[in-house]
Amino acid sequence: MMITLRPGPVNLGGVDTGNHLVLAAGVLGTCASSLARMIRRGAGAVVTKSIGPEPRSGHPGPCLVVLEDALMNAMGLPNPSKEFTEELSKFSDEPVIVSIFGGNPEQFNEVAGWFADKARAFELNVSCPHASGFGAQIGTNPDMVKACTEVVKDWKKPVWVKLTPNVTDITEIGKAAQEGGADAIVAINTVKALRISTEMRRPVLGNGFGGLSGKAIFPIAIRCVYELYEACDVPIIGCGGVSSANDVIEMMMAGATGVEIGSAVAGDPDIFRTISDELYSAEGLPSKEIVGCAHV
Repeated sequence: MMITLRPGPVNLGGVDTGNHLVLAAGVLGTCASSLARMIRRGAGAVVTKSIGPEPRSGHPGPCLVVLEDALMNAMGLPNPSKEFTEELSKFSDEPVIVSIFGGNPEQFNEVAGWFADKARAFELNVSCPHASGFGAQIGTNPDMVKACTEVVKDWKKPVWVKLTPNVTDITEIGKAAQEGGADAIVAINTVKALRISTEMRRPVLGNGFGGLSGKAIFPIAIRCVYELYEACDVPIIGCGGVSSANDVIEMMMAGATGVEIGSAVAGDPDIFRTISDELYSAEGLPSKEIVGCAHV
């Protein structure tokens, strides 16, 4: 019999949420209506599309391909920049975390300031693997991660830092986020990947390289969460390939206090309800009994 959890609100990295399940950034996060729909369909909280200092149209297509057990994308961080504040104004007290990015601490600070009155928390995208000058190019430098975290913390909101797995030692980056004052670490963003069309003799994505997500990266995400739990003291939000209630339990046993779900929404728009129905029961265990229990 699968382990179940007690239902009810939880606190994830300083954010009170309806449950342990959060919509990941970049998935149905471009407008208030889609974010609200995910909350109605069972997400305990939602993360917006990543918003940056200037509007971006993103990379040329194709930007997304469906693989055997995964998705691969190279969107290029398309976003409306400051205009997104209009979408956030449509929320009142919903648990909306705003994902932000920048090329330096000053830009992170500027973007955070636009949403300081509306965001429940910020998630720092220092991990996108396919946007030149942003994302993982920031997130592979511990000093830069610490500095970006520090300046966003000045806005007196919880700060989550989403890490890239495309590094030699993810715990070094996790520790830098912790030193910068992060309230939680999100692990992980997509894995840098490439597929080639043998018929066209070129990469299948317009940008060439992309980020791999979905079930195929779940073991990588588990490993990262496990290592971070042993190295860091702040809560960890597991992300990467979660698609079932058992996946949630496994993530928590590795050390996560909650999870983000992204690619699985493509296969089941009601994935949050589907997982919740199996994950929660009145006889379920409290989270503290399973978080990190796989460590010896």
